[in-house]
Amino acid sequence: MAPCCPHKMIKTEKTLHLKSSRGRKVRVVREHYLREQVPCYSSLCLASCDNDGKVLPGDLTHYVVPDVGVVLDYQEILEFRELQGIILTQTACQAVHHCKGRRHYNRLRNLLKDPRHDCVLFANEFQEFSFCQRENGESQEQWQTRCVYSAAVWYYNHLAGMMAVVMITENQDIINQYSNLQSGVYVISVQEYLQNFWLELRTAHELYRSIRQALQEKESECTEKEFTDHLPAEVLEAGIKSGRYIQGTLSVNKHRAQMEASVRTEGLTNKNTELSSEVLVYGNKNRNRAVHGDVVVVELLPKSQWRGKVSALTEVQLEEKNGEDMQSKPMPTGSVVGILQRNWRDYVVTFPPRESPQSQNRNSQRILTVPWDHRIPKIRISTQQADALQDHRVVVRIDSWESTSLYPNGHSVRVLGRAGELETEVQTILIENCIHVPPFSDAQLREMPVNSPEKPWKVDPSQVAERRDLRESHLVFSIDPAGCEDVDDTLSVRSLAGGKLLELGVHIADVTHFVAEGSLTDLEAHARATTYYLADRRYDMLPAILSADLCSLLGGVDRYAMSVLWELDAHTLAVNKVWYGRTVIRSSYQLHYELAQALLNGEQDEVPELTQLISSEKDAKLAQLKQALEMLTHVARHLRAQRDQGGALELEGVEVRAQLDNEKNITALVPRQPLEIHETVAECMIYANHWVARMIQEVFPHQALLRQHPPPRQEFFSQLVESAKSKGFTIDTRSNKALADSLDKAVDPQDSLLNRLLRMMATQAMSQAMYFSTGAIPQDQYYHYGLALDRYTHFTSPIRRYADIVVHRLLAAAIEVESGRSPAKALASSKELDELAHHINKKNRAAQQVQKVSTELFQCLYFKERDPHKDQCCVANAVIYAIRDNGVLAFVPLYGMKGPAYLKNREGQVLSAGQDGHCEWQSGSVRRYSDCITTTSSIGTTTFTLFCHITVRISVQSSRCHADSVNLEVVSNRPHRSVTLHQTESHSRSQLVQEVVRLAEEASQQAQGKATRLSKLSKEEQEFCQSKSPNLYLLLEEIRELSLMDPAMCNHSLKIVMGSK
Repeated sequence: MAPCCPHKMIKTEKTLHLKSSRGRKVRVVREHYLREQVPCYSSLCLASCDNDGKVLPGDLTHYVVPDVGVVLDYQEILEFRELQGIILTQTACQAVHHCKGRRHYNRLRNLLKDPRHDCVLFANEFQEFSFCQRENGESQEQWQTRCVYSAAVWYYNHLAGMMAVVMITENQDIINQYSNLQSGVYVISVQEYLQNFWLELRTAHELYRSIRQALQEKESECTEKEFTDHLPAEVLEAGIKSGRYIQGTLSVNKHRAQMEASVRTEGLTNKNTELSSEVLVYGNKNRNRAVHGDVVVVELLPKSQWRGKVSALTEVQLEEKNGEDMQSKPMPTGSVVGILQRNWRDYVVTFPPRESPQSQNRNSQRILTVPWDHRIPKIRISTQQADALQDHRVVVRIDSWESTSLYPNGHSVRVLGRAGELETEVQTILIENCIHVPPFSDAQLREMPVNSPEKPWKVDPSQVAERRDLRESHLVFSIDPAGCEDVDDTLSVRSLAGGKLLELGVHIADVTHFVAEGSLTDLEAHARATTYYLADRRYDMLPAILSADLCSLLGGVDRYAMSVLWELDAHTLAVNKVWYGRTVIRSSYQLHYELAQALLNGEQDEVPELTQLISSEKDAKLAQLKQALEMLTHVARHLRAQRDQGGALELEGVEVRAQLDNEKNITALVPRQPLEIHETVAECMIYANHWVARMIQEVFPHQALLRQHPPPRQEFFSQLVESAKSKGFTIDTRSNKALADSLDKAVDPQDSLLNRLLRMMATQAMSQAMYFSTGAIPQDQYYHYGLALDRYTHFTSPIRRYADIVVHRLLAAAIEVESGRSPAKALASSKELDELAHHINKKNRAAQQVQKVSTELFQCLYFKERDPHKDQCCVANAVIYAIRDNGVLAFVPLYGMKGPAYLKNREGQVLSAGQDGHCEWQSGSVRRYSDCITTTSSIGTTTFTLFCHITVRISVQSSRCHADSVNLEVVSNRPHRSVTLHQTESHSRSQLVQEVVRLAEEASQQAQGKATRLSKLSKEEQEFCQSKSPNLYLLLEEIRELSLMDPAMCNHSLKIVMGSK
């Protein structure tokens, strides 16, 4: 006898109308099974549904069920977190998958999975009483509407009338047909729904109007094709497999955005040996509606049509003028025949000047807006506010790009503010890099522990019993920049066994104790992935109660930690054993770098923690601290020497220290000389990261999160090798050790900047360090090229890196396994971990980019208010580091900036130098060589050689629609007068941001008509900026371990010793 099934299944048939690969309509009949028990995911359920996971609250006035059309066209409105009680039907979700594609469908899935959004999925087509069989003659749209309405009625009946159900639609016929059929189930329009229930949600109303307008005017008046149609997916897939087509990601050249793009190939199977890793796509027609970042399929053009990349400096305004520019060797060139994945995002645009001709009708204007990003084409939107939005930055989204249109169509999302204002420009930078950092919600903050004078936080006795208590047995101390508040690492070192052994300890804030996996705080930290550091502020990954208080290992207070303790032979420093575990610590000293170095040097300096002690006790404790610092430095020297033998690299960054005001806000960056204590702390952090990587990889060989740094491709070293050769140096790039050794030898005693520039070029050649799942790649690819380590991860900064939180959880699970116990929670699969690694890598690149662009913003704002011909701050020394066909690329060490300097202008004139070195524009010619460029005019011939020092005038090239840029003009082929360069550099760097902040405050005062300077942040800044301004806490810690930025960012990377923390 067959066992009785608890959930009876009912067999029926489902008819599908599909299209074949040739476009023919095919009718398919499939078996379809229905059941009575389908989860409703409502807390009001009386039928004992198996509601596992997210459930809708029962204290709402209604649930809302959007029809298929609303989910297809107004998904962005459904993504507002304020909207509650949303039920998405299976019918609507499948329609999104079929009509909108994988990208929109994945957005919908993420919306449903995210517990911060109050919405659920109802499998209405499998529920016996809500399923609707498609009737003869019924259209797809009519059937879908009936399915959604049937689901709404089912919910009302299933919940016994305890909850009203509102179905929203944009079809008036549906409202007329269904609005009066069932008591308690209401059918209204989206506009009516927003007005009745969310009147105060102004942004949703504005977005609705924008989308509705775009939909109404979606049909193009033009029927003539501007582009060729994309090939069907089946044809593309077959072509990729056969090698006829090539798949890759489109990358548009921001300097020649109208003409030049390339496709970085992925898994190239074509046997043509002439193909490199990229294919050039020349011109808009060949780009065929692909947008920067899209995954495309290209077909190679005949060799006779292959072109080379332009090797001359190119001004954006001259992009359209091509043909005269010198080109590199012809390379594989192709055209886009299909797009596999659109990677459209939010774009910031500016409306064109009023005088520009635009199409308009009685109700609205169709405007071609200009994106802030040069690489994005103009976007056509419909709006009734074109005049009001002049000179404003507006966020828009692309809806479609038909083959009959020269430009994509889109709609506006929200207005950021007036172009040129500091807050508007900062928000532009964040949006352009897909960074969303709203204030932490009340629900997230409710998860946080309390620590107040009335209710001080204390360690839990039960936690103390489970942890190793180091408060009395270990001298624990921290070494950080002066004024640092988020102290996430401390150190300890002590002698054991009568001096025969040493114990080294690294103690990291136990963030995972406070951030439970799957909690709202964890989800927000996962989404952000890192703390974002901009030139005047930072956006924290975790709420301040954790990052600046309970997870900050401050001096003299009890804190939870995750510790690694090594027992070392005192003479050989060989590792005898390693202990990993949770601890309770109390840091005895909170040292800053300069103080720790002074103690190491034997200098008499005041340690704040010892000021109140009597002389004898003070001397004893000071001697104990000095001994610990000396032992720590001794160990660190040994660790560094070991890595040096393996080929560890030391690359160039701009060394800075943070300058603080009386309220401990960082107000400026000041160059500083490196201290040995920097290396000491960094080596201990690298050591901890390495040993934790070993531990989690050995216990979980296929489910560990590690960090790799692949060896760079040899061809990327060509500029470095050729540049060094011009100065008589040989750079060996065959291995990391050979590269490190040859860079150490490439020193010019007469010019300290030479070695610095060579190391910057080496940084540009490097591939990026990335997180990965150990189950995703072979073990021989785990290697970290820059640090010369076989395994590496990030463990030491969980306050500001989500990867470290993941590693802490893995380490805790590994400790459980090593103790013979099962992990408390199931581990993520290798696939899930690999997806997480890709997400974190993407966010890290965005964080690096926003830091770079925000620094450039402040540089431009600083120089914009100055007269370049009168202000001496605008004249500086520069060093030529690259030669181009019509100019040079120069580095200005005074301000840490790079930029192009033209030697030939638009009129064909060239810069020639007189006997005193002063340069003037003259009629003449320019000629490029491998290591220099010469200009010839009636004055004579002037030579500009690689690495020679010149004098430049700095000005700002303003742009109405794009970011302003710094312009370098050569005023002399000789060095700028060198008077107290270090002092000037120190003054200029600190002055730059302080001056910009001051000007921004003054502008704000004038706009608001206030008589006194504002001492506090504006409301907008309080809402978005999660640390006090001005704040230059630029903790770009990963130059040493080569979490390298893209090549353009090299000069902005700030090497602050915690480089490997």
